[in-house]
Amino acid sequence: MSIFRPSESSLDSIREPVTQELKKFDGVFREAMRSQVALVYLITRYILRQKGKRVRPLLVMLSAKLCGEINDSTYRAATLIELLHSATLVHDDVVDDADTRRGFASINAVWKNKVAVLMGDYLLSRGLLLSLQYNDYYFLNSTSNAVKRMSEGELLQIQKSRQLNIDEETYIKIISDKTASLFSACTDIGAASTTEDPEKRNLLKAYGENVGLAFQIRDDLLDYLGRKSILGKPTGGDIKEKKLTLPLIYALHQSDRHEAQQALRFVKKGAKQKDVTWIVDFVRNNGGIEYAIQKAEEFATHARACLSSFPDSPEKQSLLQFVRFVIERNS
Repeated sequence: MSIFRPSESSLDSIREPVTQELKKFDGVFREAMRSQVALVYLITRYILRQKGKRVRPLLVMLSAKLCGEINDSTYRAATLIELLHSATLVHDDVVDDADTRRGFASINAVWKNKVAVLMGDYLLSRGLLLSLQYNDYYFLNSTSNAVKRMSEGELLQIQKSRQLNIDEETYIKIISDKTASLFSACTDIGAASTTEDPEKRNLLKAYGENVGLAFQIRDDLLDYLGRKSILGKPTGGDIKEKKLTLPLIYALHQSDRHEAQQALRFVKKGAKQKDVTWIVDFVRNNGGIEYAIQKAEEFATHARACLSSFPDSPEKQSLLQFVRFVIERNS
């Protein structure tokens, strides 16, 4: 495994070609969330305080600049994506009964589930209305397809978590829909905002899909490797939620039947911490960690290949660097 440890500063270097554009985006995004309703205004201000890494608008901007000059439609594309992403996070916290988000109390924890669901709906509708106002139908088509896939992926994962019979092909289908679909929409509509060349759009769409797959595999790996934010200790969060991810799926198919059945029994009954420790060791001993790293690298290689026909530029280098960031991040 690489000893490279990406940090916020490495993400800062990825942002460099579009630093000024991202600053302008913050203002556009803030304006798009504005409401005359006092409660909505209060909650949107609260959401804005929780500013994340803005990875998805970053991908929109870099893809746009790789293909042409960033313009007003690029800012609308990035705003649509971030509104959609914010809406899904608010709804996810309700579904997961989560108490926190990015170090803050979640919307549902502060204002309860009904307000959180309605707030998520508000954010989604603001994004749709923004695109309709300017006839950005390509953006709407791409993001609507992503929302459909995200919903299907979540429901398929719930179904398979109950049955505990997921295989690698189904796992890839789930993470492709749940995670990679939105990454793909980012790079697709980013490119579409500055070029009408279908080949360039398709290449960047494929880049987003592959980098999204690598992103989610790495995220699932961190459940077994540990995250920097919690002192590098494996959390077993997916195990406790009865989610079978790639490291465990591979280990189950490589181990003897007795051990595999024991691992599934621990997952099925709701693993406690000592059970999580046993499963983490089981996954390590049966090659699950190494295999998942290998698969993430494969998707990363595909993502890089999608950029090979583009001339060298700061934007291209940032997109290549983003692939490295995704597969080697530790938080």
